[in-house]
Amino acid sequence: MQKALTLLDTTIGKKAVMAITGLILFGFLIGHMLGNLQIYLGPEALNGYAEHLRALGPLLWAVRTILGLALLLHVWMVIDLYAKSLAARPVRYRVTQTIATNYAAKAMWLSGIVILLFVLYHLAHFTFPGISMGAYEHDTHGEVFLNVVNGFSVPWVSGLYIVAQLTLWAHLFHGAWSLLQTLGLNHPRYNERSRSVAKLIATVIVVGNISIPVAVLAGVVK
Repeated sequence: MQKALTLLDTTIGKKAVMAITGLILFGFLIGHMLGNLQIYLGPEALNGYAEHLRALGPLLWAVRTILGLALLLHVWMVIDLYAKSLAARPVRYRVTQTIATNYAAKAMWLSGIVILLFVLYHLAHFTFPGISMGAYEHDTHGEVFLNVVNGFSVPWVSGLYIVAQLTLWAHLFHGAWSLLQTLGLNHPRYNERSRSVAKLIATVIVVGNISIPVAVLAGVVK
């Protein structure tokens, strides 16, 4: 018997799942950035924000579960679509013309790998188990402000973070643009405006994130 074709068996379905999970991850990145920017309000504000999140208990774990599933589905769809693309054309074209594609589009898979590795590093560094990357002791008792300042006081750590954020910018820009196309929100009349919006969203997120290690290194936050 031939099995019934499901949404996930189609390229359109897979891209739709990528778009929806990407939207969820976009929302998280914006919220995460806004929360982290409370570092500029001082230790009490950032530590209080972190404590408030921990106090959510089961709700926090529900959100983490949704984010984890969204990330896994997003990665799965990317790998599956890439594998099918290779299977459909096992022998590469001798000449490839990239008229409509830009660097960000061609490097999406590479930037995705870099970002995934960085996420694992970032979680290990600041969340679990919490690893000291310099001559300081990581605090495990809720001193988030102190951990961030100590962590970003190490130049190579801040440098790694900034490079990862620049990679994230390319991924977010093309991801936001692709998301609009997949969800049918593109039109020749306002495509250029949509690209500008995608670029603006990516820039705001990345500049907000990069400002933190830069502020620590500059002694603005200490």
